[in-house]
Amino acid sequence: MAKNIRSEARHWLVFYTQQLGKDMEDQAQNLVHGNMQLAERVAPPPATNLELTVEEVVEEYVGSFGWSQFLHVLLVSLAWIFDSQNTLVTIFSDAQPSAWRCINNSSSSLCLSSSSKGDVSSVCGLMPGTWEWVSGHTSSIIAEWGLICDRRFLAAIPASLFFLGSLLGSAFFGHLADASLGRKRTVLLSCLLTSVTAFLTSLSPNIWIYSLLRFANGFSRSGIGICCIVLATEVVGRKWRGPVSQYGFFFFAAGFLSLPLIAYHTRTNWRNLYKILSLLPLAYSVLFFPFVSESPRWLLVRGRSKEALDVLKTFARLNGKTLPENLCLANPSAPGEGGENEALTKNCTKESLWRTKWAAIRMITVMIAGFGVGFVYYGVQLNVENLNFNLYFSVGLNALMEVPAVVIGTILLGLTGRRLLFSLSAFLAGISCLLCILFAHGKRAKKADKSSTGNWAQLAIEGIGFMAASVAFDVLYVYCVELFPTNVRNFAVSQSRQALMLGASIAPLLVAAGRLSPSLSFLVFGILSIFSGVVSWWLPETRDAPLYDTLKQQEEDEKNKVANQITQA
Repeated sequence: MAKNIRSEARHWLVFYTQQLGKDMEDQAQNLVHGNMQLAERVAPPPATNLELTVEEVVEEYVGSFGWSQFLHVLLVSLAWIFDSQNTLVTIFSDAQPSAWRCINNSSSSLCLSSSSKGDVSSVCGLMPGTWEWVSGHTSSIIAEWGLICDRRFLAAIPASLFFLGSLLGSAFFGHLADASLGRKRTVLLSCLLTSVTAFLTSLSPNIWIYSLLRFANGFSRSGIGICCIVLATEVVGRKWRGPVSQYGFFFFAAGFLSLPLIAYHTRTNWRNLYKILSLLPLAYSVLFFPFVSESPRWLLVRGRSKEALDVLKTFARLNGKTLPENLCLANPSAPGEGGENEALTKNCTKESLWRTKWAAIRMITVMIAGFGVGFVYYGVQLNVENLNFNLYFSVGLNALMEVPAVVIGTILLGLTGRRLLFSLSAFLAGISCLLCILFAHGKRAKKADKSSTGNWAQLAIEGIGFMAASVAFDVLYVYCVELFPTNVRNFAVSQSRQALMLGASIAPLLVAAGRLSPSLSFLVFGILSIFSGVVSWWLPETRDAPLYDTLKQQEEDEKNKVANQITQA
């Protein structure tokens, strides 16, 4: 009996001991768990990255257009001066001298009778050595190499080859800026090559070498315009893209205005004009260009996100702002394609403008419109020699018309859509050229009269037409920048510039024909300009639209917008 009681007691003692151990273990676990929960509530949450696009960083943290962007745009836009000077220098270097005279020791009656007519074509029947140009035989290439009479159309070859070189150079530098060198280094390379080819042009021994070097100069300078406008607009906010893109054309106008001043002081020797112009891009490349930053958008699509972020930090710091410590730039590639830099770079590189149907159709439309505008814009400038006015005065007036054109374009870009502004400007330019035909019939008769001061009505209408063509020319660049994404933007602008240069390359031939029939040149200018305005209506409006980074991203976003519009309707 006692043995059973002791056994039962031990059993219950073991049971209560085990139960007590379990209760203590549960309390200990609850205590640990409670402490962990308390620690989680007290401890700060783990830091997460703030992922934003370049556009969002600029708009929200850097500032749409601060002092840093102003200085950047200013330094970049200075290069437009050299683009303008090297493009339009042929107005003076390739100009036909306005007057000739018999040599003092010449007693030829034919020379004396021809001289009284005051017409340059009257020298064609004279013997060499019986006459001379009043301004000297080195005043232009026509005077030095005798490009008159049956050789007069040779004078149009250098200008045409210059624009053909620009056409090819636009494709080369556009691809280079997108695929390898970037915007900044492409501008630098273009400036240096422009300086070298301009100096070599001044050493040309004959018309054929001169034409070849003008082709090389056109090829070299083509990288300036297409890269400068992209480099300037890719660092500012959405609402500033239009005005900023116009700032470059202020400097283009400044280069145009400087030409008559430089050319007048070198009017007796065209070679000195080229030597002076060759020094300016070289000085710019050494003194100013090192302070220009690369485009953060291009750096990002090339997989160099850290460098892109460093550029944005620099802009923010100069604007008196700071970026969040946990900020990282959003990968513009589609989800599921890899977020690593290498994957992004390969994805963006594989995209092709011409293999993407919507982008190819859009590009062809831009190029057709650009061909007509380029033909009229450069053709009207080169055609000033067919107006019966002092050459320096006519060129200076056209250059001055660039200034209100840029001002008007800048204001209207903030008030109206790109498509409407471009088409109306092209229409106005075309109508003005057609009106010039009414005043062109009496030109040939007046040109022989040295006392004639020209037709002021024709000059005024020509100036209005040129101003309208200038607005259309400038707006087309802005429009093209906004129509295509970052990874093909420079290439798209280069293709647009190719179309502009193709039109410009044909214009000198029409100008040469205009010496015989002034109405013909104005008629063709008018028709092509109006046609360009009509074609532009097949392009979408881009005012206040975001700048996309890839073709796929832009295509998907534009499709979503169309779908939303249909749903809301």
